[in-house]
Amino acid sequence: MFLKFENDAIEVTSFDLTTRRQRKRASDLPVIRIVQISDLQCKQFGGNQAVLIQKIRENRPDLIVITGDLIDAFHYDAMSWRDLCTQLPDIAPIYFVSGNHEWWAGNFQEVSEFLIKNHIHVLQNSSEEVTIRGRSIVIAGIDDPAANNGDARAYKKSVSQLGATIENARYTVLLAHRPEFFKNYDKAGFDLVLSGHAHGGQIRLPILGGLVAPNQGIFPKYTAGLYTGAHTKMIVSRGLGNSIFPQRIFNRPEIVVVDI
Repeated sequence: MFLKFENDAIEVTSFDLTTRRQRKRASDLPVIRIVQISDLQCKQFGGNQAVLIQKIRENRPDLIVITGDLIDAFHYDAMSWRDLCTQLPDIAPIYFVSGNHEWWAGNFQEVSEFLIKNHIHVLQNSSEEVTIRGRSIVIAGIDDPAANNGDARAYKKSVSQLGATIENARYTVLLAHRPEFFKNYDKAGFDLVLSGHAHGGQIRLPILGGLVAPNQGIFPKYTAGLYTGAHTKMIVSRGLGNSIFPQRIFNRPEIVVVDI
């Protein structure tokens, strides 16, 4: 029973962010609520994803963002992510960036076409300005390094180039699957980065935090929660599903709610 609860009971983690620009005229700026989901990995939460949809709906988002790995390259189930993505547009506008599994599975194009058909914005090293409650922000998204066979140098260059296209006057949210490149996101000057990939460290230990994460190894640095750099804040979602290792411990599946 404990192990099932740890794998299936969705937790909502909330962050209330105030930037330097916001503090200067906070009373004039409406709050925008973003709900982030990450690393579904083809997992089902109730029939037709009813449990997950209800959790998202209860938090009344202005925007929904998906930070990669809707699918699992090793345990592919098309209905799991399609069930979710056909219902989300009824709640709020949605933005998606790829994770490594979309590329590992070799069907990124299939996923992308389905999302676009269902009115979900797919960002590939690109950005869009969105106006909510009379306030304009920029949503940017970067393809996972797996799009270029894991070439970290090319990925860092893409982050820098994308950052250079963003107007400094606009609050900018970057959707980036991989948290281990935080220094590059910070250097590029994004206001907020929403990330995933680390699965919360899979098993979380008191004081020590996450035990292991992809591309970070044992006792990884970026697994969950809020990280602050010189210019940028990054929130790392613990994600929803599992991949190679089938069990979470002290690390329940998570959706993230961010007020900016």
